[in-house]
Amino acid sequence: MILHSASTIDHYTASGFWGSKTLLDLLAQHVADVPQRPCVVDTPDRAELIGTPATAVTWQQFGAAVDAIATGLLRRGLQKDEVVVAQLPNVWELMALYFAVARAGGILSPIAMQWRDSELRNVAEASQARRYIGVKDFKGFDHIAMAQHVGYETLALEEITAMAAQAPDPALLARVKLDANDIFSLCWSSGTESHSKGCPMSHNNWFSQMRLIPEVVGIQEGDRVLAPAPMVNMTGAVAWMSWLAGRGTLLLHHPINVELLIRQMLTENVQFTILVPAILNMILKLPNVDSLDLSSIRSIATGSAPPSRWSMEEFKRRWNIEICNLWGQTEGTGLIAGPLDVPDFAQRSDHFPWWGKPGVEWPSKVQGIQIKLLDDADVECTQPGQVGELVYRGPNVFAGYYRRPDLAQNSFTADGFFRTGDYFIVRDERHVGFFDRKKDIIIRGGFNISAAEVENLVLTHPGVQEAAAVAVPDEIMGEKTCIYVVPKDKAHPPTLEDIVAHLKQIGVAVYKLPERIEYIDAIPRNPVGKILKAQLRQRITKA
Repeated sequence: MILHSASTIDHYTASGFWGSKTLLDLLAQHVADVPQRPCVVDTPDRAELIGTPATAVTWQQFGAAVDAIATGLLRRGLQKDEVVVAQLPNVWELMALYFAVARAGGILSPIAMQWRDSELRNVAEASQARRYIGVKDFKGFDHIAMAQHVGYETLALEEITAMAAQAPDPALLARVKLDANDIFSLCWSSGTESHSKGCPMSHNNWFSQMRLIPEVVGIQEGDRVLAPAPMVNMTGAVAWMSWLAGRGTLLLHHPINVELLIRQMLTENVQFTILVPAILNMILKLPNVDSLDLSSIRSIATGSAPPSRWSMEEFKRRWNIEICNLWGQTEGTGLIAGPLDVPDFAQRSDHFPWWGKPGVEWPSKVQGIQIKLLDDADVECTQPGQVGELVYRGPNVFAGYYRRPDLAQNSFTADGFFRTGDYFIVRDERHVGFFDRKKDIIIRGGFNISAAEVENLVLTHPGVQEAAAVAVPDEIMGEKTCIYVVPKDKAHPPTLEDIVAHLKQIGVAVYKLPERIEYIDAIPRNPVGKILKAQLRQRITKA
C-alpha cells in the first residue's frame, strides 16, 4: 500500500533521502553480517506478566522466526495490505511481528495494552482490520476474549510463538512483492479528535527517521539498547530504530518496574535507553545513588516533559552520560536537542535546533527537515519571543491520517508542512523551544489522552450534565486528568469513584480514567461554544 503522492516520492527519491531498500532488506543484511550476535532479549519478568518464559534470540534466529511467522500468516490467508492489530507487551514476538506481517505483505498496527473495548472498536472501524493478536492473561485480564467480543478474528501469542518454530516456505514468501514506499506500520495518535487516528509510516519514512535519531543520540555498532517504553508509538520506536540502526541487542522492558529497570541498567551492559524526566530525577535521588555504576551507558533520550538542567548535569558528572531532549509525534515529526547540536546544558532542556533554517548548519548534519513557526494568520514567526504553531516537513513525515481524507486540509499547509498542533517559541536565531500544546491533549506517563474523548465518555454517566477534562501537573506522571463536572442533581453529585467505576464497566483504558474531580455550576465557553480550558486550568492552580 503506497499512500505518499507520486510527486512526494519523486522529490525525496531525487534528493537522495528515499531509495528502493525496505526494512526487510536491512534485516536480511543484519542476519547475514552478525548472525550470532544477540538480537532481542525478553523482559526478565515475562513469566510473571504473561505466564511464558523469557527468551533471547540471535539475529539469525530472529530472521528465521520472521520468515516462519510470515509463512504461517500467509497460510492463514493474510492478504496484501491487510492491517493486523497486535496488543502485546514488550516481548520478542512483537518485534518479530513488525517484520513478519510486512514480510507477508500486511501492515502491523500495534496498540497499547491498556486499551479496551472502546478503543478496539475505533481501531477496527478506522483501519478495517479484522485480525487481532494478543494474550489471554495479562495482569488478570483476558485480551483475547475482549477482542473476540468486539468482533476480531484472534490469534493468541502462543500461536505466534509456535509459528516461529516452524519451517518457512521460501516459495510462498517469494510471491510477496514489497516496495520501499509501501506502508510498514500503522500506529495511533491521540489529539483534538475524540478518537485516535492512524499514522501510516512507510519503509522510507522509517529509514529517514532511523538516520535522524540514532545519529543525533550517538548510536554505535553493536550497542545494547534498553527499551522500557511500549513498542506501539514513536516513543518506543526511538529504541527499536536505534537497535536496528546499530544492529545491536534490544533489551526489552515494560510495563515499568522501577526496581527491575534499574537492575537492567546496572547489569545488562546498556549503552542507550529512553526514560521520562521523572525517572531520571528519581534515580538521582535514590539513597544509594553514590554506589550505582551506570558508566556503561553512553546516552539517554528523554521526552514528554523538559528535563531539568540539574539532572542532565548530574548524569554527565556522575557517569559521563549525555541526556538528549526529544520532542516528537507518531506522525513522524521529531526534534532532538543532543550534545552535538545543543552542547550547553543551560539550553538543552528548552532549546531545540532550528533544523532547515537557511544559512544555519548543524554538527549533526541533519538534512531534509524543515520547520517553521506560523502565527494564527499563518505568517511565519522569525523574531525571538514570537510564538507560533510548529509546522514540519521532511522525509520522515507520514502521508496523512489513515482513511481520513477529511483531515487532510487541516493537517498540512498549502506548501506541504504538517501542522503539529504544538506551539513553539523562537528562542534565538538558531533555536526554537516548546511553548504549549495547541491540541487539547493530556500527556500521562508518555501516553497521549484526548480530552475530548474523556469528556464524551464521562458524559455517558447518567449523573453528569456537562463535563470538561484538563491536565493537572503531576511530579511522577507528568500530567493527570482532572474532570470538571456539572451534575444533574447538585444535591447528590456523582463521585469520582462513581464515574471511574462506570468507565471501567464500559471498557476504557486505565490510563484514561480521571484522577481528580471538580464540581462547577457551568462549563465556561466562548461565544461559539468552545470550552475555555485556560480558565479551568487556572482554577486548578488556585485551588
